[in-house]
Order: sequence, then C-alpha cells, then structure tokens
Amino acid sequence: MIDTHAHLYLKDFKEDMSEVRGRFEEQGVTHVYLPNIDHATIDDMLELEDRYPLQFSAMMGLHPCSVNKGFERELYHVERWLDKRPFAAVGEIGIDLYWDTTTYDYQQEAFKIQISWAIAKNRPIVIHCRESLDQTIDILEPMLTPELTGVFHCFTGNLDQAQRITDMGFKLGIGGVVTFKNGGLDKTLQDLELKDLVLETDSPYLAPVPYRGKRNEPSYLKEISHKVAEVTNIDIHQVQNITTANAEQLFSHNP
Repeated sequence: MIDTHAHLYLKDFKEDMSEVRGRFEEQGVTHVYLPNIDHATIDDMLELEDRYPLQFSAMMGLHPCSVNKGFERELYHVERWLDKRPFAAVGEIGIDLYWDTTTYDYQQEAFKIQISWAIAKNRPIVIHCRESLDQTIDILEPMLTPELTGVFHCFTGNLDQAQRITDMGFKLGIGGVVTFKNGGLDKTLQDLELKDLVLETDSPYLAPVPYRGKRNEPSYLKEISHKVAEVTNIDIHQVQNITTANAEQLFSHNP
C-alpha cells in the first residue's frame, strides 16, 4: 500500500520514527508521500526524505491555512525550491474556509499561482479543500490542461462532487473519515469506482476507528483499506492493489 498523504516530519513523530516505520512496513505500506505546509516545515520534511529516500517522497507547496496578507513571501520559498530540484507533487495547496474565511481572496490567488507552477513543472497537485469543495473545483476547472492531474486530499464530498472531480481526471483521497460512524463517506463510496481512489492517513490527524482521537500513523492505512473493501464489497487485496497502482500512476513522474 501507499500512503499518499502524511505529515511524518512533524514533532509528533520525533521520538519514535523508527518504530513508526517498523509498524507501517509490517502492515505492507511501502511508500509515504509528504505534503509540505509552509517555510517552517521544509527543512524537517527534506531531512526525513533524505534519511529514508526509498520510503518517503516530499512535495512542495503552501498550505492554505498558512496563507495570509503576506503570502507572497511564503510563495517565494515554494517557488525557489521548485526551481531547485524535482518534487513528487505541488502540495498541499488549495482552499480552507473552516478556520478563517477572511483570507479567502489571498487563498484563491495563492492556489492559482501554485496550480500554474505545477503545470509548468509537469507535476500533480495535492489539494486541501476543507469546507470549500465546490469553490475549489470552480477555481480549478478553468485552469485545467490535458496534462494536469492530482488528488483531492481528504475527500468527504457527495456523489455529484466526486463526479466533477473524476471527470477532471483527478483522484479522490480516502482516509480515516471513511471509518467514522456518521461521516457519510461510506455511502458515497458505494457508488464510486476503485480506479478513482487513492488511500491516505493525513498522519498525525484523522486517525481511523478504532484509533480515532489518537495520533494517526501510516500503519493504520490497513484499517482504511479494510473499510473501503467492506463498503464497496470488493476483496481487500484488490482494493489495496488497485489503489496502490493508482498512486503509482499519479506520482509516475516522481523523481
């Protein structure tokens, strides 16, 4: 399995990374993709990738929750790094209207700029869209090119929204929310195709049942894949194999 979204460079994992790695290896997780947040996370993220290059691949982007009036300074760091070396993707980028709606205009501009960089670099984009799924799709659709692809991380939308996303050629990132009793994602999944899905944990956040409320980690991807298999009535090995192939295709230009 491939965890397409985990923040393993955060302080939550400073003390026991070797144990975390051992657990996810034991559960069959072979690779983890690391989305960036802002300039303050770059060094730790790249250090982790440098220590374990066969297991970790870094992305480069500016998280929408780090976008404010002075976001151009943050984007300077992103652009500088994208010009310096290849990254697996431009991410995580997008729109977040859960924490602060007053920065929406800045977020839109930062999102559009980073989409254009991804197009220029021929990289997929990894999209954060909390409480902003329709707005995010509306921004992305006019900017589409035949080559642009990516994943809507932590997808929790309805079937119509899923259709709009997959019609664009983008994947849906399925994580711990699918295991939540009242999350509703399980019902939507019943009408989706495996070819459109990739798996993720968003570690250390959004741990799946039965670990909900605890620190998330890539070994819990097994719980997520089991739930996807249960709600789609598809064999667990087929779920794991197809979502892994989807992730490999998505990041096929991975350096």
